[in-house]
Amino acid sequence: MKSKATLKELAKELGVSTSTVSKALSDSPEISEVTKRKIKEFAQLRNYKPNSVAKNLKNKRTHTIGVILPNILNPFFAKVFSGIEKYANKRGYNLITCISNESLTKEKQMLEMLDNGAIDGFVLALAKETQKENNLEHLKQVIKGGTPIVLFDRIANELKCDKVIVDDYESGFHATQYLIDTGCKRIAIVSTIENSSVGDLRAKGYFEALAKNRRDSDSDLILLAQEEKEFDSKIEALLDEKPDGIFALNEHVSVATLKLALKKGFRVPEDLSIIGFADGLWSRRMTPSLSTVSQHAPEIGQKAAELLINRIEQEIDSEELIVYKTEIIKTELRKRDSVRKL
Repeated sequence: MKSKATLKELAKELGVSTSTVSKALSDSPEISEVTKRKIKEFAQLRNYKPNSVAKNLKNKRTHTIGVILPNILNPFFAKVFSGIEKYANKRGYNLITCISNESLTKEKQMLEMLDNGAIDGFVLALAKETQKENNLEHLKQVIKGGTPIVLFDRIANELKCDKVIVDDYESGFHATQYLIDTGCKRIAIVSTIENSSVGDLRAKGYFEALAKNRRDSDSDLILLAQEEKEFDSKIEALLDEKPDGIFALNEHVSVATLKLALKKGFRVPEDLSIIGFADGLWSRRMTPSLSTVSQHAPEIGQKAAELLINRIEQEIDSEELIVYKTEIIKTELRKRDSVRKL
């Protein structure tokens, strides 16, 4: 296979400047026809291909968006991605997608790798480790360098960028209130997303609903874990406390709790009502089907892509004139067979 020459190598071998080669290959009128023909023929002979990244740097637009997802196996993030892709393609943008696997180090590496002129901006949800350590310097540097970022779902309020979130606090409050309204007295809360912005807000809604109804929270009914292993080792003990209602803050724990409750002999919803978060296929295909707070994930993705592309194409002379937006997507409580009826 022939090796591909670079612009500098062509210039050196021809004994001219890189500027002359570049102008000749671009049909610049500053270069004579004889010189242009000579350079083009030599470039073809040396298998030269234009550096698209360098060209994009010159044109200041690549029509490519970097998308960084924490976990592609999570149905929520997969649905958000589908919304991003659909809208971006409609506006003529391509995507480069990376997975951080909840790692701060990987998130940093991906931002550094792509923030070199390869993309026009980023759409991302913060990794668990990033939020846990509250380490945002790598994101601040990207924004300071002029590359726009749109955060979705897991955000950091101190970052100056556009954001797309759902009403996590209100969702947590209304889900818990619904369990109370349907007669639940001992309502547990379970999660594997402690120390994430969304987990904190959903839990806050749960505690506020209990307080409004003059219910004391019971530490034996609270399982806010950071990892699935921690959750799996403790959920059985929580179910031994005989809750009659459970609010699960993410889809994994929703499904796992329902399965284990049925295995332990709970009748759902007669003995135990369960409401989960997110709305993947698992929830609908369970028996009984799982009541969920639907986040409208594709809509989140579309709105995030829209904010980013509008920001990319917006001409602003001074950073002081930028007004960042936080779009809030309303959730919906989808009542299925895992909750008693009002």
